[in-house]
Amino acid sequence: MANIASVLKSEIARVARKEVRAELESLKRASTQHRSAIAQLRREVADLHRQLKQAHRQVANASRAPAASGGGGGGGASDGTPRRFSAARLAAHRARLGLSAADYGRLVGMSGATIYLWEQGKSRPKPEQLQRLVEARTLGRRAALEQLAQGR
Repeated sequence: MANIASVLKSEIARVARKEVRAELESLKRASTQHRSAIAQLRREVADLHRQLKQAHRQVANASRAPAASGGGGGGGASDGTPRRFSAARLAAHRARLGLSAADYGRLVGMSGATIYLWEQGKSRPKPEQLQRLVEARTLGRRAALEQLAQGR
């Protein structure tokens, strides 16, 4: 009888292993599907975060653009970026070129007194004047002196 008991025991163990193996295979397939679904959802969430950040930037840029241009719609460079005026930078650029306020004024089509008032912060240039200042900002000393000599 001991022989039948051992045969029965081994047969039960074999059937149990077979059942466990089949159950594990289905669990592995389900786990793989869940992992791929989670990865897809993470990609979608990351994409939505990027779109949200981009939308926030666009809203911020749209709300800044009218305020930066002074409400007049001008003042931007030819590439569309709004330009800001700095009295200290104007004075530094004029000093770097080695020009008097009158000469710098002739260079940008203004009077020397207007340049002086801008540098002192007592007045600010209009958008079309600001555009001329942006154009003058690209000039070096030699180019500025040549334009003054030509009588611009």
